Amino acid sequence: MKNQDNYTTSFTVDRTPEEAFAAINNVRAWWSGQIDGDTDRVGATFTYRYGDVHRSEQVIKELIPGKRVVWHVTEGHLSYVKHKGEWSGTDIVFALSRTKRGVEVRFTHIGLVPTFECYGECTSGWSALINGNLQKLVTTGEAQPDPFA
Repeated sequence: MKNQDNYTTSFTVDRTPEEAFAAINNVRAWWSGQIDGDTDRVGATFTYRYGDVHRSEQVIKELIPGKRVVWHVTEGHLSYVKHKGEWSGTDIVFALSRTKRGVEVRFTHIGLVPTFECYGECTSGWSALINGNLQKLVTTGEAQPDPFA
């Protein structure tokens, strides 16, 4: 699988990598839905649920302050596709880099590829969450509302 096949998006804001790192790990403030478990320590597992549409379990694999966050999806369930577990075994990566304008946040969902039935809806959802909610949280420090409600 080519790396460019994975879904990737990014944004740059006038904030520090440390501020972006803190916002990413404040998952409840930007990822709309119900989140159970710790989201800010290596080895922790948290579950995400959005109604009966999406449920996934993530293990935090990497937390490098101001630089990188990696979650491994151990179990995923999408109710609206034939292969319900398309997310299972994928990785969600946030890479942070300092720029002249502040910080670039590069989001990659490794394993979320165009051949997945959920690709269109999943990438649209991630775009709203990353380029909308997370970017606003990093910029303002304020928790964001559900963009899908």
